[in-house]
Amino acid sequence: MARPRPKVITLTDVAASRMSEIMADAAEDFIGVKIGVKNGGCAGMEYTMDYATEAAPLDEVVEENGIKILIDPKAILFLIGTQIDFVTEKLSQRFVFNNPNQTDACGCGESVTIIPANVDA
Repeated sequence: MARPRPKVITLTDVAASRMSEIMADAAEDFIGVKIGVKNGGCAGMEYTMDYATEAAPLDEVVEENGIKILIDPKAILFLIGTQIDFVTEKLSQRFVFNNPNQTDACGCGESVTIIPANVDA
């Protein structure tokens, strides 16, 4: 019997609601949100989020709380098990990636250190 495949990304209700609001106010029609990681920042990697106009052939597609999330195939092992939340603080609002594969973050919070998930464990 095959082991269930872990979900790459989940969204809190607050994050999904905020993404819906942002997409509804966008000037164009988008099919969802594209999530990935890129090299950069003082800790080594940065999360990326952008509007998605189409799915690339190898994108992982996740429907979560009414939002279509497209995940860059190069980012999947870095993001397995990640929950995206939206927090409102005294002077800011932002999306937060709660990633079990993240081992460190820079002081400004703009970049992180992530190790790929061990899917064989």
